[in-house]
Amino acid sequence: MTARQRWTSARSLRFRVTALVLLVVALALVVIGVAVDLSLDAQLRRDQQSRLDDRAARAGLLVASGTTGAALVDAVDGQGIRALLVDASGRRVVGPTDGPDELGPPGRPPGPGDGPPRRATRDLTRTLGVPDGTRLVLTVERGENEVVLARLRVVMIGVGAIGLGVVAVALLAVVRVALRPLDDMTGLANDIAAGDRGRRLRPERTDTELGRTAAAFDGMLDALETAQVRAEDAAEEARRSEARTRRFLSDAAHELRTPVTGVQTLAESLVRHPDADLERRERIATTLVRETRRAGALVADMLELARIEDGAPLDRRPVDLAELAAAEAERTRLLAPGLTVQVEGPPTRVLGDPGRIAQILANLLENARRHGPADGTVRLEVSSEGARGVLDVVDDGPGIPPGDRERVFDRLVRLDDARTRDAGGAGLGLPIARALARAHGGDLRVVEPGDADGGARLRLTLPLRQ
Repeated sequence: MTARQRWTSARSLRFRVTALVLLVVALALVVIGVAVDLSLDAQLRRDQQSRLDDRAARAGLLVASGTTGAALVDAVDGQGIRALLVDASGRRVVGPTDGPDELGPPGRPPGPGDGPPRRATRDLTRTLGVPDGTRLVLTVERGENEVVLARLRVVMIGVGAIGLGVVAVALLAVVRVALRPLDDMTGLANDIAAGDRGRRLRPERTDTELGRTAAAFDGMLDALETAQVRAEDAAEEARRSEARTRRFLSDAAHELRTPVTGVQTLAESLVRHPDADLERRERIATTLVRETRRAGALVADMLELARIEDGAPLDRRPVDLAELAAAEAERTRLLAPGLTVQVEGPPTRVLGDPGRIAQILANLLENARRHGPADGTVRLEVSSEGARGVLDVVDDGPGIPPGDRERVFDRLVRLDDARTRDAGGAGLGLPIARALARAHGGDLRVVEPGDADGGARLRLTLPLRQ
């Protein structure tokens, strides 16, 4: 590891937090030390002044009682107070020999010939006049305070250094424990990046900063996983939709190829044999019209389905589902005289487009007619279920196998591939019916037939009028 890398590593969050706290503690210790030093110095000064005042009062009493000379000096000297007896010119008469020889007359400022300031000028001083013409000078040396303060400073510096060391060690341990969730987040992120997507921090407490951070981290991972699942589902649905579109286009091309080929062949036959007998020409023309209609119906159904899926507007209004079922049943009876169509159930008002609902019923009845016997029975059972109107179309045909009950709603799907296209249709009736039902907010599906049902049961649900 290079020096720069080591420096960068040292400047980690743990190091920065520890250094910052130590800096704050050191500043606090300095402020406290300075405050203690100043306070103690002021207190010692007050004590010295108090002792000096007491000693001056005692000296005054002694002078009043007639004590003078060396006896006076000996009586008040000691215990940090120095006594000095000087004459009128300021020269020492009686007193300690380690002090200055002269102090000068009282009140005279130092002159040019006095030399540097004497040490006594920095001391606390009291002067008392004596009847014999001398003066008693009482002083307190500040060196006494300086010694005490110097010792105190040494003690405070030593204790502060030891305290900072102890605080640093304690901080390293405490910060390591406090920041452990961040290490857990780092490890979790690395594990997730390696492929373990299901891991979470799941903090025990979420009322702390790190707890809230860990909970937010878990929430972010859940949101990302949910978004990823949705994206994968959307991509899968897009692939399925693309596959369905390709299959639809392929089937549509296949379905259209037959009538278009037939139209082309018939048209060429008319062109090649213009002198054919009238009966043959009529048969060719009739077949040509039929193939053209088939192709046109297929194209119309495909366009209709596209418009529905694109959100074609609906003329929604309250309508009686049973009444619409009865009208479509009557129309089917006219188209298939041998088929019995029964309508059962009370009036049920739903909200929808009457024309589109009638188209759904027509497609369902056409599907039942194609797959049931010509003299069979089709029942339309109207009811309600919660906030939805229900209409079941039940026939007595062969039924729909369970595996094909969703497949019948795919486009261009015919379960019986062997039957003719004329008999089976193009396979767009049920997809159009389901698309219309879902456009109304309902649905169309194949349900399990009852014990008495002989064929298929298709259930249409539509929202009731509120």
